[in-house]
This record gives sequence, C-alpha cells and structure tokens, in this order.
Amino acid sequence: MRSTEELEQALGAGVRAVRIQRGLTQVAVAERANISVGAVQHLETGAGATTSTLVKVLRVLGVEGWLSTLAPPPAPFDPLALLEQRERAARVATPRSRVRRTEGAV
Repeated sequence: MRSTEELEQALGAGVRAVRIQRGLTQVAVAERANISVGAVQHLETGAGATTSTLVKVLRVLGVEGWLSTLAPPPAPFDPLALLEQRERAARVATPRSRVRRTEGAV
C-alpha cells in the first residue's frame, strides 16, 4: 500500500504532466485559477494542497473529469423508496403472531 505522501506526489506528477502537455507555466495556471504560484508548486510536488486548489487547477487544465473517477456518483435519493425499504425491513424483523380463537367466540 502506498503512503499518503506517495499518493500526493503521484497526483501532483499527473497534474504537472497535464500542465506541461497543455503548454502552460505554473504562473499561467496560478493566474487563471486565481491562486498563488506556491499553491501550484505545492500541488505538483505533493507537498500538500487544499481540495479547493486541486479543483481550481483541474478546471484550468480542463481535466475536472478526473474527479468523477474517484468514486461513482451517488444514487439519486428517493424518499418514498427509502420509506418502503424501511417498512419492508420492519415487517420482516417483526413476525406476525396468530390470534387464536376460542370455541364459541364471535
């Protein structure tokens, strides 16, 4: 398993590779993302960056789609389906009891 530092460095190297491929300098990315050059440098070297910095840089580079590869999108929330699921679970968890009738009872 790779350490957090190794993963940050790999992410930064990927960002740097895309930036260079697009022919942009760190200064140009920083100006377009409205962040400091130091923030871009920190991101690219894996020295720590905020999520906000990462998102801004990915947008400038036109690769914000990377974010969707981190996790699948959440399923749409349907409150009625959730209610039905809970009701089904409650019925299964609580078995019905039979009512015994005595003779002559109406």
